[in-house]
Amino acid sequence: MATRDTRQRRMVLEAVRSRTDHPSADDIYLAVRERDPRISRGTVYRNLNVLAESGEITHVKVPSADRYDLRQERHYHLFCVGCGAVCDAPLDYREQLDRQVEAGTGFAVQRHRMIFEGLCPACQEKEKSSGDPRPEENTIEKEIRS
Repeated sequence: MATRDTRQRRMVLEAVRSRTDHPSADDIYLAVRERDPRISRGTVYRNLNVLAESGEITHVKVPSADRYDLRQERHYHLFCVGCGAVCDAPLDYREQLDRQVEAGTGFAVQRHRMIFEGLCPACQEKEKSSGDPRPEENTIEKEIRS
């Protein structure tokens, strides 16, 4: 049974590694299921949790659905309230905020997480032209990079 779990965990990790769009657990499940139609949703979710707890992937908590990220270093995210896209924010992690909170509260801060919420460029454009902030496809990462 341990071999099966390891193979399944490796497939889940490979599915996360193959994406740059911060996929949801369902996205990963569908990708893994293409390779192994017998795998259950529960197995994929369980393995995502194990991988996140072990630090091999990052669990990104956003309003619509939890997402997963290959990047392990601390960083911030952007969340589009229109289409639900998630991408990395171009901002360095501010460790001084952790120290500042510790000094002011006595709380031993391990990390903080920050999600910036708004409309991605594609949703802004869509909203301007139709009043509907849901673009045909998720293009936030392309827009942010350019």
